[in-house]
Amino acid sequence: MRWTTCLAAAAVAVISEASTLTPPVIPLAVRTPYLSTWLGHARENPWDHWPIFWTGQEVGLSVLAAVPKSNTVFPLLGRAQDSLPKSGETFNVSYPAYIGATFDASTTNLTYKIPAPKSSQEPLDVVLSFLSPVTPTSSLRQAIPASYLTVEVSGGFDLDIYVDLNGLWVSANRDNTIRWEFGQEHVEGKKQNAPLKTWKVKRMTEQLLTEDADRGEWGTLFFTGPSDVQHEAGTSALLRQRFSRTGTLQNSVDDNFRAIMDDEPVFAFSKSFELNGTSAAGGSHTIASSSQLPIFKIQSSKTVLDFHYHDFATASKLAGNYSEQLEIDALKSGSEDYKDILALSARQVMGACSFAGTPDDPLIFFKEISSDGNMNTVDVIYPAFPYFLYTNPKWLAWLMEPLIEHQLSGQYPNDYSMHDVGASFPNATGHPDGNDEYMPVEECGDMLIMGLALVNSLKYDTEPASIWSAAGANKYVESADGSFSLHIDSDGMDDSFGGPISAKGEKQARKWIEKSYRLWKQWTGYLVRETLIPSNQLSTDDFAGWLANQTNLAVKGIIGIRAMAEIADLVGETEDARYYQNISEVYIKRWHDEFAFSRDGTHAKLAYTWYGSWTTLYNLYADALLCFHLPSSSSPRFAQDQKPLLGSKPSKTAFIDEKVYKTQSDWYHNVRQRYGLPLDSRHLQTKSDWEFFAVAVASKQVREEIVESIALWVNETSTDCPLTDLYDTEGDGGFPGNSFKARPVVGGHYAFLALERACGGKAVEALSFLDDEPAPEFATGRVEL
Repeated sequence: MRWTTCLAAAAVAVISEASTLTPPVIPLAVRTPYLSTWLGHARENPWDHWPIFWTGQEVGLSVLAAVPKSNTVFPLLGRAQDSLPKSGETFNVSYPAYIGATFDASTTNLTYKIPAPKSSQEPLDVVLSFLSPVTPTSSLRQAIPASYLTVEVSGGFDLDIYVDLNGLWVSANRDNTIRWEFGQEHVEGKKQNAPLKTWKVKRMTEQLLTEDADRGEWGTLFFTGPSDVQHEAGTSALLRQRFSRTGTLQNSVDDNFRAIMDDEPVFAFSKSFELNGTSAAGGSHTIASSSQLPIFKIQSSKTVLDFHYHDFATASKLAGNYSEQLEIDALKSGSEDYKDILALSARQVMGACSFAGTPDDPLIFFKEISSDGNMNTVDVIYPAFPYFLYTNPKWLAWLMEPLIEHQLSGQYPNDYSMHDVGASFPNATGHPDGNDEYMPVEECGDMLIMGLALVNSLKYDTEPASIWSAAGANKYVESADGSFSLHIDSDGMDDSFGGPISAKGEKQARKWIEKSYRLWKQWTGYLVRETLIPSNQLSTDDFAGWLANQTNLAVKGIIGIRAMAEIADLVGETEDARYYQNISEVYIKRWHDEFAFSRDGTHAKLAYTWYGSWTTLYNLYADALLCFHLPSSSSPRFAQDQKPLLGSKPSKTAFIDEKVYKTQSDWYHNVRQRYGLPLDSRHLQTKSDWEFFAVAVASKQVREEIVESIALWVNETSTDCPLTDLYDTEGDGGFPGNSFKARPVVGGHYAFLALERACGGKAVEALSFLDDEPAPEFATGRVEL
């Protein structure tokens, strides 16, 4: 595998609608674990700081604008002005009016006004538009880790634009020596397109599959622009000063290879916008990071660059379609705040993904960014999976496949699900000694819940889990081995995923389960033995430490057993299905009646024997997502005659009693803090993914007030990194100790949107009893340790 990064140019800016939130950091070019460039200090001017990698390390990306007739240069992005003398030059440094940043799921726009050289003229508008397209109907495009930077200029006077990058794109160590070359050539067979200009930059001595400070230490940076730009490589200060004096570059290359910060070499393009009193002119750039993409056939990196560059209009349209529908769904189910939280989360989820494999057996490798750096961590995929259900369930299958494939190989010795496929991304070395992080109930429950959710997304009747997965042609039924192959048409669009129960979808689901049925059964057997009264172990919230008898963990495992009943029924294993159904019914009754709740019945306890404690019961979400809460007629055929097991009065929900939903919803209303819902009674810290899981199955009142609190946190938090999922709900909303950042678990923010499309659209309707009366007010207290 070889990683590359590229910057290309295209033609039109994509303009986002206004954003209501002001997060501390905003995505710019975020596509993979190694192409992850952000606007830090996003509440300040973009020229006050350098852009950052997700770790917070500075990345060299600067943009300058010059007005020829006024001899004035304006920094737009990055601290390029540090290279410009304050006096004794033929130019002056001034600053534009920064209008602000807007963003949607794929785009971030930075908007400026440049003062006119004459008082009789209006200021000129400049937009830097960063597009990392989310394209659920085109996995091919999503697999190309590339982002566009579009520069749009409109007004009545001329403007020159300059963009440069430095060697920090290819190494985290400023002392490493880099080499570079420039090229301009046609892609074979496509000479009708003007030849693109490309910088190629890489380390002099690469370290294959090695990270330094989470940066890949191998591969090539491609920085590509159109044929009509000027280019130059050389010392950063010299190039920036030359552009500031002349408004252009010299089309020359400094070939003195050196360390990244030794007379800092940069690789630049400039372009003149000659408006001549016209209303607008445009030009654009792309930032990307790609492997030698093996899920489709390519001739060379030039072919990929050319396709990606000239595909801007299509990629932009597809990304716009996703953003527009996301906005519609978010506003329908939430608020302006919810819309912006979802938009802010999308690129962060996809930024942990690396598409790999072959067309017959595609895979996605997933980095556990910032916490452990593990690869395809089960309990990181799990909080993110509502995003994939909503966006493209096929990608969830590709995420789970490395875990299933590895365990089918017999290289993992334990009888519970493995935690990850490798301790250090990007090396999928597994755990042949069985000593991965010990979360056995967590991982088994996660896999079973996600497995049934994926099955349900395949065998839908009228309402697909994702409207995009139902798009495209309907030609292919999956291969006999049950893999989810990639089929695309001549325009690079995916074949449909799943389908009506009687046709394609059920066949796909059955084949997928059949090839690994022994694993699903093995994991369920472990849960039958261990989940009702969990031993001392970790849950996904491992930062909170080991704990026995975890109430929330136990219910996840029980729901996992219940999920296996439906999985077994799908493949005709009727005896297994009946057995697991009965076990889950017995366990959930005991969990409810004997273990889970406080003596006064007002809330679930953190642990069975920890009296006075309470917990956010976020695993309740899976009961509703998998449709277990629907009336018994929606249960498997072998369970249709089951009588209600909980309480003397029939519950409105079929598996977990409606009282659990109502009790927890009321409790969340009463323990909410300034910035949201604490995770449990031990601390005031919370996790945003679990907040959204919890409120997705709470009343509308509770959901709205907690989303409002989370939005307030986004606007006021003192954290200084890409959106964290772990924060304090009081004080300055900062880190509670662990500094999680840029983690893909924010896919959990999509929990309510995924729920709205579950069960053929009936999942949320079946929870309408939660809105029958407002949450009562009662005294609560936080348990101090």
